[in-house]
Amino acid sequence: MSANIKYLTTAEFDKQIEGEIPTLVDFWATWCGPCKMLAPILEELSEAVHGVQIAKVDVDEEEAIAMRYGIMSIPTLIMFKNGKEVAKTVGYKNFAQLKAFIEENK
Repeated sequence: MSANIKYLTTAEFDKQIEGEIPTLVDFWATWCGPCKMLAPILEELSEAVHGVQIAKVDVDEEEAIAMRYGIMSIPTLIMFKNGKEVAKTVGYKNFAQLKAFIEENK
């Protein structure tokens, strides 16, 4: 577990996404194969990309947040700026694809 990646609960979620720093939230679950493949890429991105917070929400633990954002498939990654959803991507992405997604939307 990286010190650079925050694991959000319902209590922390709104405060995190409403902050000054754009936040990429990975909606995931422990049983999800593509989510497990994505985890080391997010770790790498948390070191490589500056000016963005990377966070994770376990959809099984935090169902209310997943329902609020209509998460139907995982992994789903949503970029938030000032509390607003600005971009969403669904499914596994490699390092280059995710880095481009972050850069385009931060």
